[in-house]
Amino acid sequence: MLFGKLLSVQITHFQSHWTPAQGGVSRPLRSLTAAVVLSLCMAASAAAETLRLSPVARAVVEERLGQYGGTNIERQATLKRLFIEAGCRELSEQPVRRSKAPNLICMHPGTTGRTIIVGAHFDRAPAGDGVVDNWSGASLLPSLFQAIAIEPRQHSYVFIGFTEEEAGLIGSRFYARAMKPEQLAATDAMINMDTLGLASTNVWLNRSDKRLVLALGSVAKLLDLPVSGVNFERVASTDSESFAARKIPTIAIHSLNQKVWNARILHTSRDKLAAVRLDDYYDTYRLLAVYLVFLDHYFDTP
Repeated sequence: MLFGKLLSVQITHFQSHWTPAQGGVSRPLRSLTAAVVLSLCMAASAAAETLRLSPVARAVVEERLGQYGGTNIERQATLKRLFIEAGCRELSEQPVRRSKAPNLICMHPGTTGRTIIVGAHFDRAPAGDGVVDNWSGASLLPSLFQAIAIEPRQHSYVFIGFTEEEAGLIGSRFYARAMKPEQLAATDAMINMDTLGLASTNVWLNRSDKRLVLALGSVAKLLDLPVSGVNFERVASTDSESFAARKIPTIAIHSLNQKVWNARILHTSRDKLAAVRLDDYYDTYRLLAVYLVFLDHYFDTP
């Protein structure tokens, strides 16, 4: 996460509401295992949808988080290896001007021309180990791919590890600016993950699309997981802004709040693996895995 001078912090909590369809889920789902099948009501629809996904085990998520070491180029190489291990067959690198390391792109092709982008930067600030900011987001990309890739989806899912976020959103801006008009028109959402695991899942409300926020709240309600809205205005920037500038609906997922901000973990020697609250981190993974599959149908509703 790219930071400026701290001017103000605004914290907002929002409530989400979910009403099950007849015959749908009647109680919260507290754990996810392989080949999960969920029945839930889509917003503004009386019909239930069946969502199938295969989340990886917590041990795998934590093991991938622990592979944060090395330079930015080495971290990109590690992320590439993790995508290969996760089974990504459509893996490519995008050379980025003003960056030694390229963007890393893994695609799960869909059955329609629509696209959902999921992104996180893998580069780190000079101080600390860069685990929270932002290997916590980057290392979830292969695990999220693995969760949704068990079957064809309507959307093509594009998972992107961005380079040089800390130098000014260089990788994400390069990618977004290179998108052609038809690609922009076909992209329904960009989900960005930056700085996870310091607390439960938070959303940067003021920099997120309202409809995407409501969808996340619905899924969180179903899974009985907490989600809060936390805004850090004039303080930080993150890769979702590169896509919002091109009129793509975005949502910025993070774990910052006033307490963890005051602890001064980011961009300091305190950004280490020990700073991650692993229960919260895995809950964020569980939430996002279901959320991505939910979004595949969500845009069908008015």
